[in-house]
Amino acid sequence: MRLSVRLMLVSLLVASPVVRAADQPGAKMTADAALARLMDGNKRFVAGQLTHPDQTRQRRESLAKSQTPFAVILSCSDSRVPPEIVFDAGLGNLFVVRVAGNVVDDVALGSIEYAVEHLGAPLVMVLGHERCGAVTAATQPGEPEAHIKSLVQAIKPAVDAVKGQPGDLVDNAIAANVRLGVKQLGTSREILGKHLDEHKLTIVGARYDLDTGAVEIVQ
Repeated sequence: MRLSVRLMLVSLLVASPVVRAADQPGAKMTADAALARLMDGNKRFVAGQLTHPDQTRQRRESLAKSQTPFAVILSCSDSRVPPEIVFDAGLGNLFVVRVAGNVVDDVALGSIEYAVEHLGAPLVMVLGHERCGAVTAATQPGEPEAHIKSLVQAIKPAVDAVKGQPGDLVDNAIAANVRLGVKQLGTSREILGKHLDEHKLTIVGARYDLDTGAVEIVQ
Protein backbone atom coordinates (compact mmCIF):
# COMPACT_ATOMS: atom_id res chain seq x y z
CA MET A 1 0.00 0.00 0.00
CA ARG A 2 1.48 3.35 -1.06
CA LEU A 3 1.12 6.21 1.40
CA SER A 4 2.87 9.56 1.61
CA VAL A 5 1.46 11.08 4.75
CA ARG A 6 -0.49 9.27 7.46
CA LEU A 7 -1.65 10.06 10.97
CA MET A 8 0.01 8.31 13.89
CA LEU A 9 -1.19 8.37 17.49
CA VAL A 10 1.83 8.58 19.76
CA SER A 11 0.68 6.91 22.94
CA LEU A 12 2.89 8.88 25.29
CA LEU A 13 2.16 12.19 23.57
CA VAL A 14 -0.74 13.96 21.93
CA ALA A 15 -2.19 13.01 18.57
CA SER A 16 -0.20 14.62 15.77
CA PRO A 17 0.19 14.55 11.99
CA VAL A 18 3.09 12.33 11.00
CA VAL A 19 4.29 10.16 8.20
CA ARG A 20 3.93 6.71 9.67
CA ALA A 21 5.50 3.27 9.39
CA ALA A 22 4.56 0.07 11.18
CA ASP A 23 7.05 -1.61 13.48
CA GLN A 24 9.18 -4.24 11.79
CA PRO A 25 10.08 -7.62 13.33
CA GLY A 26 13.78 -7.88 14.00
CA ALA A 27 14.44 -4.15 13.80
CA LYS A 28 17.10 -2.84 16.16
CA MET A 29 14.70 -0.17 17.37
CA THR A 30 11.18 0.63 16.25
CA ALA A 31 10.10 4.14 15.34
CA ASP A 32 7.83 4.28 18.38
CA ALA A 33 10.65 3.19 20.67
CA ALA A 34 12.98 5.74 19.07
CA LEU A 35 10.48 8.54 19.60
CA ALA A 36 9.90 7.46 23.19
CA ARG A 37 13.65 7.48 23.80
CA LEU A 38 13.94 11.00 22.38
CA MET A 39 11.12 12.31 24.51
CA ASP A 40 12.40 10.60 27.66
CA GLY A 41 15.78 12.24 27.07
CA ASN A 42 14.11 15.60 26.64
CA LYS A 43 12.24 15.14 29.90
CA ARG A 44 15.57 14.60 31.66
CA PHE A 45 16.95 17.72 29.98
CA VAL A 46 13.99 19.82 31.12
CA ALA A 47 14.32 18.49 34.67
CA GLY A 48 18.06 19.11 34.77
CA GLN A 49 18.71 15.41 35.27
CA LEU A 50 20.98 14.62 32.31
CA THR A 51 22.56 11.18 32.23
CA HIS A 52 24.96 11.81 29.31
CA PRO A 53 24.55 8.31 27.87
CA ASP A 54 26.97 6.66 25.45
CA GLN A 55 29.82 9.12 25.99
CA THR A 56 32.48 6.79 27.36
CA ARG A 57 35.77 5.79 25.78
CA GLN A 58 34.39 2.28 25.28
CA ARG A 59 31.39 3.69 23.40
CA ARG A 60 33.65 5.79 21.19
CA GLU A 61 35.80 2.78 20.35
CA SER A 62 32.78 0.60 19.59
CA LEU A 63 31.58 3.12 17.00
CA ALA A 64 34.91 3.58 15.25
CA LYS A 65 33.97 1.40 12.27
CA SER A 66 30.18 1.66 12.05
CA GLN A 67 27.13 3.55 13.27
CA THR A 68 23.44 2.76 13.72
CA PRO A 69 21.70 5.96 14.90
CA PHE A 70 18.17 5.36 16.10
CA ALA A 71 16.85 8.72 14.83
CA VAL A 72 17.55 11.45 12.31
CA ILE A 73 16.98 15.03 13.48
CA LEU A 74 16.56 17.83 10.93
CA SER A 75 16.92 20.91 13.11
CA CYS A 76 17.68 24.59 12.90
CA SER A 77 21.32 25.66 13.18
CA ASP A 78 20.44 27.91 16.12
CA SER A 79 23.13 27.61 18.80
CA ARG A 80 20.48 27.28 21.50
CA VAL A 81 19.01 24.08 20.08
CA PRO A 82 21.68 21.33 19.97
CA PRO A 83 19.73 18.08 19.52
CA GLU A 84 22.27 15.86 21.28
CA ILE A 85 21.88 17.95 24.44
CA VAL A 86 18.15 18.65 24.11
CA PHE A 87 17.49 14.89 23.92
CA ASP A 88 20.26 13.85 26.35
CA ALA A 89 21.82 11.63 23.70
CA GLY A 90 25.32 10.32 23.14
CA LEU A 91 27.75 9.13 20.51
CA GLY A 92 26.12 7.22 17.68
CA ASN A 93 22.56 7.89 18.86
CA LEU A 94 21.44 10.67 16.52
CA PHE A 95 22.16 11.53 12.90
CA VAL A 96 21.79 15.31 12.99
CA VAL A 97 21.26 17.56 9.97
CA ARG A 98 21.27 21.25 10.84
CA VAL A 99 20.35 24.19 8.60
CA ALA A 100 18.86 27.57 9.49
CA GLY A 101 15.09 27.34 9.59
CA ASN A 102 15.26 23.49 9.42
CA VAL A 103 14.81 23.90 5.67
CA VAL A 104 14.51 20.81 3.48
CA ASP A 105 16.90 21.53 0.61
CA ASP A 106 18.64 18.99 -1.64
CA VAL A 107 21.68 18.69 0.63
CA ALA A 108 19.57 18.14 3.75
CA LEU A 109 17.36 15.67 1.92
CA GLY A 110 20.35 13.74 0.63
CA SER A 111 21.80 13.54 4.13
CA ILE A 112 18.52 12.23 5.51
CA GLU A 113 18.20 9.72 2.68
CA TYR A 114 21.68 8.41 3.47
CA ALA A 115 20.85 7.92 7.15
CA VAL A 116 17.63 6.08 6.33
CA GLU A 117 18.88 3.97 3.42
CA HIS A 118 22.39 3.09 4.58
CA LEU A 119 22.27 3.44 8.37
CA GLY A 120 18.76 2.09 8.92
CA ALA A 121 17.33 4.91 11.03
CA PRO A 122 13.60 4.22 11.56
CA LEU A 123 12.63 7.74 12.67
CA VAL A 124 13.09 11.24 11.21
CA MET A 125 12.14 14.30 13.24
CA VAL A 126 11.83 17.80 11.78
CA LEU A 127 12.58 20.04 14.77
CA GLY A 128 11.66 23.71 14.72
CA HIS A 129 11.97 26.06 17.66
CA GLU A 130 10.50 29.09 19.36
CA ARG A 131 11.62 32.52 18.09
CA CYS A 132 13.36 31.10 15.04
CA GLY A 133 15.30 33.90 13.37
CA ALA A 134 15.02 32.40 9.90
CA VAL A 135 11.24 32.09 10.16
CA THR A 136 11.02 35.60 11.63
CA ALA A 137 12.97 36.92 8.64
CA ALA A 138 10.49 35.26 6.30
CA THR A 139 7.64 37.19 7.93
CA GLN A 140 9.33 40.57 7.40
CA PRO A 141 8.93 42.85 4.35
CA GLY A 142 11.87 43.63 2.12
CA GLU A 143 14.56 41.59 0.40
CA PRO A 144 17.10 39.71 2.57
CA GLU A 145 20.77 40.01 1.70
CA ALA A 146 23.02 37.54 -0.09
CA HIS A 147 22.29 33.83 0.33
CA ILE A 148 19.96 34.41 3.28
CA LYS A 149 17.42 35.05 0.55
CA SER A 150 17.37 31.35 -0.34
CA LEU A 151 16.43 30.43 3.23
CA VAL A 152 13.66 33.01 3.37
CA GLN A 153 12.25 31.87 0.04
CA ALA A 154 12.15 28.28 1.26
CA ILE A 155 10.20 29.29 4.38
CA LYS A 156 7.81 31.76 2.69
CA PRO A 157 5.21 29.10 1.76
CA ALA A 158 4.79 28.27 5.45
CA VAL A 159 4.33 31.95 6.29
CA ASP A 160 1.78 32.40 3.50
CA ALA A 161 -0.16 29.38 4.75
CA VAL A 162 -0.87 30.96 8.14
CA LYS A 163 -1.34 34.63 7.26
CA GLY A 164 -4.59 35.93 8.71
CA GLN A 165 -4.89 33.14 11.25
CA PRO A 166 -5.46 33.96 14.94
CA GLY A 167 -2.38 34.18 17.13
CA ASP A 168 1.17 35.31 16.62
CA LEU A 169 2.32 35.16 12.98
CA VAL A 170 5.85 34.00 13.79
CA ASP A 171 4.69 31.25 16.17
CA ASN A 172 2.12 30.05 13.64
CA ALA A 173 4.71 30.14 10.85
CA ILE A 174 7.22 28.12 12.90
CA ALA A 175 4.67 25.32 13.30
CA ALA A 176 3.66 25.60 9.65
CA ASN A 177 7.30 25.40 8.58
CA VAL A 178 7.72 22.17 10.56
CA ARG A 179 4.60 20.73 8.93
CA LEU A 180 5.94 21.81 5.53
CA GLY A 181 9.20 19.97 6.20
CA VAL A 182 7.37 16.80 7.20
CA LYS A 183 5.27 17.00 4.04
CA GLN A 184 8.30 17.56 1.82
CA LEU A 185 10.08 14.56 3.27
CA GLY A 186 6.94 12.43 3.10
CA THR A 187 6.42 13.16 -0.57
CA SER A 188 10.05 12.53 -1.57
CA ARG A 189 9.54 9.27 -3.38
CA GLU A 190 12.96 7.92 -4.38
CA ILE A 191 14.31 6.66 -1.05
CA LEU A 192 12.15 7.95 1.78
CA GLY A 193 8.98 7.07 -0.12
CA LYS A 194 10.20 3.51 -0.55
CA HIS A 195 10.86 3.14 3.16
CA LEU A 196 7.48 4.65 3.99
CA ASP A 197 5.72 2.29 1.58
CA GLU A 198 7.56 -0.65 3.13
CA HIS A 199 6.55 0.51 6.63
CA LYS A 200 10.16 1.00 7.75
CA LEU A 201 10.08 4.74 8.44
CA THR A 202 8.19 7.29 10.49
CA ILE A 203 8.54 11.06 10.06
CA VAL A 204 7.34 13.46 12.77
CA GLY A 205 7.43 17.20 13.34
CA ALA A 206 8.24 18.87 16.66
CA ARG A 207 8.88 22.27 18.25
CA TYR A 208 11.47 23.16 20.89
CA ASP A 209 10.55 25.78 23.50
CA LEU A 210 13.51 28.03 24.28
CA ASP A 211 12.04 29.08 27.61
CA THR A 212 11.26 25.66 29.07
CA GLY A 213 13.53 23.36 27.07
CA ALA A 214 10.58 21.11 26.25
CA VAL A 215 10.01 19.47 22.87
CA GLU A 216 6.42 19.01 21.78
CA ILE A 217 5.05 17.20 18.74
CA VAL A 218 3.58 19.63 16.20
CA GLN A 219 -0.05 18.95 15.42
